[in-house]
Amino acid sequence: MLPSSIQISGEPLSGAEVRDICRGLRDNAVRLLSLRGCRLCDRDFGRICRALAGATSLAQLNLNLGVVSSPSRIKQLAEALRTNRSIQSLFLHGSPLTDAGLALLNPALALHPALVALDLGDCMLGDEAINLICGLLPPDGAKSGLKELTLSANPGITPKGWSRLAIAVAHSSQVRVLNLDYNPLGDHVAGMLAVAVASSRTLEVLDLEGTGLTNQSAQTLLDMVENYPTALRSLVLSENSISPELQQQICDLLSEGEEEEEVTGGAGDTQEWERGREPSTHQRGSSSWMCPSDPSSQMVLMTSGLGDSLLAETEM
Repeated sequence: MLPSSIQISGEPLSGAEVRDICRGLRDNAVRLLSLRGCRLCDRDFGRICRALAGATSLAQLNLNLGVVSSPSRIKQLAEALRTNRSIQSLFLHGSPLTDAGLALLNPALALHPALVALDLGDCMLGDEAINLICGLLPPDGAKSGLKELTLSANPGITPKGWSRLAIAVAHSSQVRVLNLDYNPLGDHVAGMLAVAVASSRTLEVLDLEGTGLTNQSAQTLLDMVENYPTALRSLVLSENSISPELQQQICDLLSEGEEEEEVTGGAGDTQEWERGREPSTHQRGSSSWMCPSDPSSQMVLMTSGLGDSLLAETEM
């Protein structure tokens, strides 16, 4: 039996649903578990954590929108992650972690052998959390690290924290996608990020939507893209005080670079990670799934094969 996907969005979980989830995890029959915005008691949350600790087929875990809502749940999740060896993508967007909560999670995150994508957007993080996150972005050749990092909407992080992150990204050989949208970065931080992009050999996607940038930042980024070869393929600058002309110039230059790579063969195929960040619900890749927005559809089970999929939908 091929691994399935269980996705429930914005609903209270019944005891029967929790039992089914735990059974699927213990039987290693679940590849993707998404409980985005779901409501469940602490006892049931603990049961799910104990089941996912030993799951060997689980690749993506989505607990976005407040599922990890207390220090006790953070500790239970940390315990599960210390044992689990299969999770590649972890999404905690909209969880009130704070710096203290991330400190509880960090040892398990740092030692996890498979984790490559982490969403900590809107988690009430500050500079202390950035110091921990930088430890998940090891310098070149040190060890494997995150390839996709989302820190959207964490306004408690100061320019000092962002500068620390920029240095880590510049020296990381791993990061390919960095989402910093809806943070009050401003032109000064954008300048530091431009240096990081120019230094990075792997960063392909940088999302700076709604980050308080002006034409000053755009000109710096344009000069960087125009004069320095980078791996960057996508730079999101919407909802900033940047002229459409400058945005188009940057977009055109990035498109030219991508076309040149295609003509010359590029650096090979780039693996695409399953996405679970908020607010977008787009997921990519042949093994990606997304729950429909219809509230009457409570649970979605999907079995992914090579090029085809089977969908069984249960109406609650």
